[in-house]
Amino acid sequence: NITSNDSSLEMKSFGSTENFSQGSTSKNNKNNNNPQVLKKVTKKEQGYFDEHDDIDVKQPINLDDSDGDNVSDHEAQTGTVEETQVKRALKSRHLQMIALGGTLGTGLFVGSGSALSNSGPVGCLIAYTFMASIVLCICQALGEMSTFIPVSSALTVFPGKFLSKSIGFSNSWLYFFNWAITYAVEISVIPQLIDYWNDDVPMWVWILIFWIIITAANFAKVSIYGEVEFVLASIKVLAIIGFLIFALCMVCGAGADGAVGFRYWRNPGPFNGIISKDPNTAKFLGFVSTFVYSAFSYQGAEMSSVLSGEVKNRKAISRAFNKVFFRLALFYIGSIFFISMLVPYNDPRLSSTESEIASSPFVIAMQRSGVKVLPSIFNAIVLTAVISAANSDLMVGSRVLYSMGLNKTAPHIFSKTRYGVPMYAVGLTSIFGLLGFLVVGGNSANQAFDWLLNISALAGTIQWFFISLCHIRFRAALSYKGIPLSDLLFTARTGLWGSYYSLFFLTIIIFVQGFQAFSPKFNVSDFFAAYISMIVWAVAYIGSQLYYRCKLWLSVEEIDIDSDRRAIDETVWEEDEKPRYDTKNRIMKFFYSVLD
Repeated sequence: NITSNDSSLEMKSFGSTENFSQGSTSKNNKNNNNPQVLKKVTKKEQGYFDEHDDIDVKQPINLDDSDGDNVSDHEAQTGTVEETQVKRALKSRHLQMIALGGTLGTGLFVGSGSALSNSGPVGCLIAYTFMASIVLCICQALGEMSTFIPVSSALTVFPGKFLSKSIGFSNSWLYFFNWAITYAVEISVIPQLIDYWNDDVPMWVWILIFWIIITAANFAKVSIYGEVEFVLASIKVLAIIGFLIFALCMVCGAGADGAVGFRYWRNPGPFNGIISKDPNTAKFLGFVSTFVYSAFSYQGAEMSSVLSGEVKNRKAISRAFNKVFFRLALFYIGSIFFISMLVPYNDPRLSSTESEIASSPFVIAMQRSGVKVLPSIFNAIVLTAVISAANSDLMVGSRVLYSMGLNKTAPHIFSKTRYGVPMYAVGLTSIFGLLGFLVVGGNSANQAFDWLLNISALAGTIQWFFISLCHIRFRAALSYKGIPLSDLLFTARTGLWGSYYSLFFLTIIIFVQGFQAFSPKFNVSDFFAAYISMIVWAVAYIGSQLYYRCKLWLSVEEIDIDSDRRAIDETVWEEDEKPRYDTKNRIMKFFYSVLD
């Protein structure tokens, strides 16, 4: 079997064989006398084939005329071409739920407890709302670029195209590092969730078991993966909706504490502080510290761009960006709002060192309600949510590394695929999950969790910074080439001002988020945990600049927005999926538009 790493061959680029009626060759003609001639082959539907598939042999390709980009010397000599393309097998619902699955996890269910404890109910709510405004600008900007150039793992492609080769290289490795570490964070929480019921089995056993299960699941075909993640993420979404309904009932008086209302906003108060003895300064520092947790919580909202190269329907990308953000804003802000009303920030369980789940404000809220069975039920839901998030993290991390292999910012071996799955990329990314074993053992478990969370949060924030910068440069390139915004499939509603807005505040957050390492006294380990992601980026940037000796900054005329777009424009995309509902009821239409 022969497959090609040319995207125009792998995807459904040709509508019929009539396009090749001239000069076509017979299947029986093998051209044995000319080893330098290969046959162009296509897969009828999914873009890949194996030994059981029927293949059509088209026009011969003379490798002597090849530019060498698509066929290696080894491939030319042996007459075989490696499979290096992922498959466009994800539907719109898959894309949206995978993005939700990778975002709704440890950050919301566990990390929000520390945010509430540090800043108080109002401070926590303001911080999450403010971060949501930044994420909105990020999603809109990335949606505009990703629908114009829907390549796999866009965040590893755009910085190199719009900024410089060295920035693209360093940003790609940091983004991979981000998802690999996030996978370890999610894996580390799973045994603590199980220990809530029974702690007879050592934590390392559960980490090993789920690491094997989740890693094995990611070697499945992407269409199978999409269905599994759709089910897991759907359970998670329904659970959060159920919690919002439950919380509303508790606030109105259905719980053991009666009608809670805004009781805890008045006593112990709307804000809390840390470090400083001055009340106002302490409250401000408590508010700033919440940015780390809120940034980690929203991390993954940009995930749709990573998988845009595996989507059947091009318009699904823009829909995913829009719907995923509003769902996240609804779930996060709604959950934080009710949590702040049901759990006082001075509840001692929020700072529990027993386990991370013991300090979850969701579990504490249910314990305070007086319904004994609810905490166990919700713990099971959180366990499902974390497994789903870990599954998505490994999926995205492997696709980032796969894209880096294609773009030659990582060894070529990571671009090799089997049945559309980048096997080597999945394997390397999964190894980082073993960092979850750091939480095994004594009082250092929670500290290791906080380190991993801080590393991942800063890496994600740096990525958002470069997304905003790329969008500004993208708009400049469109203007230079005379392409009007009306020609774009999707235009960012926040415009350029949204990118400047997010760029400004993300710059501040990146540098100040690790202030706790300096106060009340300097702590070396906390400093490296807070800023190691920035150090990784700087080392990768300096190294690539010394190796490539490329320009520090691309001029607007050097920005490339055409090369990948040509191949994409030749692709025959599937039509819009028909909605699974048909109703004239406006309320039901709105309900389906939010949840479908």
